Amino acid sequence: MKRTALTGLFLTAALMGSPVFAADDLCGANLQTLKDAHTSTSTNMSADSKQELEKTMTDAMAAQKAGDDKKCIELTTKEITSLKTGGDGSDGGATK
Repeated sequence: MKRTALTGLFLTAALMGSPVFAADDLCGANLQTLKDAHTSTSTNMSADSKQELEKTMTDAMAAQKAGDDKKCIELTTKEITSLKTGGDGSDGGATK
């Protein structure tokens, strides 16, 4: 019985602490996704798209360094969505 209670407490503590790390991991993962996209598709991107991607990466890295993971995730997620749909998201996914 003591093992079960101890295991339950350990799992509860681990799960309660994980959202803090999850935000940082998502920010870093999204930044890596954007870096990979920049490297692999930069020759196929228009100059405007490439410039927008670079600006988003710079802004997201600045937010990450400032400790604002929420803003980093917001910026990177929006850009990833834009890359996947081929548009900026505000025009219904039309290409740029």
